Amino acid sequence: MNNRHIYLLAAFLTALSLGLFAYKSRILGFPVQPQEETQIWNIEAALRFDPGPAAVKATLRIPGLTPGYSLLDEYFISRGFGITTRNAPAGREAQWAVRQATGPQTVYYRAVVYRDDTRLAEDTTPPFPSPPELDEPSRVALEGLIAEVRRQSADVASFTTELLRRINQGERDPYASLFLKRGHTVADRVHLATIFLAGAQVPARVAHGITLQSTPGPVQPESMLEVHDGVQWLYFNPQTLQQGLPENFLIWWRGDEPLAEVEGGFDLDVTLAAQENLLPSMVVAERRAERSGSHAVDFSLFALPIATQAVFSVLLMVPIGALMIVLLRNFVGVKTFGTFMPVLVALAFRETRLVWGILLFAIIVSLGLLIRFYLEKLRLLLVPRLTCVLTVVVLLMAAISIVSQKLGLQPGLSLALFPMVIIAMTIERMSIVWEERGASEAIQEGVGSLSVAAVAYLVMGMLWLEHLVFVFPELLLLVLAATLLAGRYTGYRLLELRRFKGVLPNEAT
Repeated sequence: MNNRHIYLLAAFLTALSLGLFAYKSRILGFPVQPQEETQIWNIEAALRFDPGPAAVKATLRIPGLTPGYSLLDEYFISRGFGITTRNAPAGREAQWAVRQATGPQTVYYRAVVYRDDTRLAEDTTPPFPSPPELDEPSRVALEGLIAEVRRQSADVASFTTELLRRINQGERDPYASLFLKRGHTVADRVHLATIFLAGAQVPARVAHGITLQSTPGPVQPESMLEVHDGVQWLYFNPQTLQQGLPENFLIWWRGDEPLAEVEGGFDLDVTLAAQENLLPSMVVAERRAERSGSHAVDFSLFALPIATQAVFSVLLMVPIGALMIVLLRNFVGVKTFGTFMPVLVALAFRETRLVWGILLFAIIVSLGLLIRFYLEKLRLLLVPRLTCVLTVVVLLMAAISIVSQKLGLQPGLSLALFPMVIIAMTIERMSIVWEERGASEAIQEGVGSLSVAAVAYLVMGMLWLEHLVFVFPELLLLVLAATLLAGRYTGYRLLELRRFKGVLPNEAT
C-alpha cells in the first residue's frame, strides 16, 4: 500500500475527528475544560390578580428570540389552571385559563437562560411598513421631520440616531413636539420612533427586556428600538442613543402589547425577578442538545451507567499511552520489553503513584528474575516454567502487601493492581535477553520499559486530557491518524545517531 493511501486515510480521520469535536464544543457547548461551569440566570414572572365571577384568562408574554441568549428550561406554575403556549406577533405567549376561581390568584413563569453567542436574530427580513395614517397637519410635520433627518444622515443607523435625538428634544423640536403627549415615557418615545420610521419606509419595532444583574432581586422592564437596515436588526437605546444591545440585556417580548393582561379578572400586578447562578457546563450541554433535538448525548459515554463511565475514563487513556510508546520506540529509540507492557504498568502506577510503583515493580522483577534463573537449572518446559514464574510473582505480591501492611506503608497495598501476567512475561523475557545478549542489554531494556511507563503515566495522568478524551472520544481518531503516519517512518531514531556520530565528519570532508 503506497504512502498516498495512508496520507488520505490519516487526513480523513483527522477531519472527521476535528469536525465532531467542533460540533460538540461549539454548537452543543460540551465543556473543553474539566469542572467548567456556565453562567445562567433564573428569571421569574409572577402574575397576581383577582378573578371575576366568570372564566379567567391570564396572558403573559414570555421570552422567545433573544440575541445572545438561549433558553435552557422553563416552568409554568399554577394551581387549577390550564396552561398553553403559542407564537404571537410579540414573540411567545403563555396563557393560563380556568373556568372559575375564587380569591386572589398568583401564577408563575420561571425560566433558565444562559449566554449563547451563536444565538442571533435569525428571523426573516420584515416587509416595508405601511405609511402611518395621520391627519394633514401631522402628515406634513412628519414629512418635514423625515426630510431634515435624511439630510443629516448617511444610512439607516445614523438616520435612526438622529431621529431619536430629535424626539428626545421634546418640546424644543418643532416637528416632534406635535406628536409627543404630555408626561410621555421612554416607551412612548420608542413607539413614536417606530411611527416616524414607518413613514420613512424603515422596518422597526419596540423590544422590551430586562437587565440580568449579578445580584438577585426584582428587575424592571426596559424598552429598546429595533431597526432593520435591510441586512440585520440594529438595536438602539432611546435614552443614550447608543447602538447595540447593552451588556446582560435579555429581550423579553416585542411590540406595543403590555407584558401581561387578564380577561375576567382585575387588579393585575406583574413582578419580574432574576438571579444569577452557575451550572456545570455538561448539564447545560445535555439540556441544550435535548432542546435542539440532537442525539449526541444519547450516543455518548454519558448515557452509560456511572460505574461503566469510570471504567471507560481509564480505558480511553490506553491509546494515549500506546501513542507515547510509539513515539519513544520508533522515533527516540527507547528499548522496552514487549509492546504494551509499559502501558499496563503505567495504569498500575495510577494507584501506587510513580515513585512507589517503580520501586515495587523493580523489587518484584528482581526477585522474580532470581527465581527464574533457578528454574532454568531445573530444565522445565516453557509452559510449566511460565506457570511457576506466575505463581512466584503472585506470592511475592502477596508477601510485599503483607509486609507493607505491617509497616504502615499504604502504597504497598495497591500492589494487587499490577498486571501479574505481564510481570511474569517480563521476567521471562528479561531472563532470555540476559542469557542471549548479556546483563547490560537486559538491564537497559528493563530501565527503558520503566522510563516509558513513567512517561505514559505522566501523560495519562493529566486531568484535562482525561476529561477531553472522555467528553470527546472522537479525538482518539487523531491518535489513530498519528499512529498510521508513524507506522510508515523508517528513518533513524534519535538514540541511533550516536552510532553514526563518528561517520558524519568523514562524510563532510
